Amino acid sequence: MEGLRPEILKEIVTTKMPFGKYEGRILCDLPISYLEWFVGKGGFPKGKLGILLSTVYEIKINGLEEIIFELKKQFQ
Repeated sequence: MEGLRPEILKEIVTTKMPFGKYEGRILCDLPISYLEWFVGKGGFPKGKLGILLSTVYEIKINGLEEIIFELKKQFQ
């Protein structure tokens, strides 16, 4: 997550999933199993959504959910 821009962190706690099973859910609240499904299917979508989803995935698989908790307090 080197070089992570602050606006990306803000967006993972304010942006809603635009499609699929979890449409309308804030990206940081997506279950890890759903994020792993993307990885298993060949990767995250292209573009900004993919960057946001991969950021959430990296935070969660590395046990850094405290970051999400703090961001939610700050931006929601």
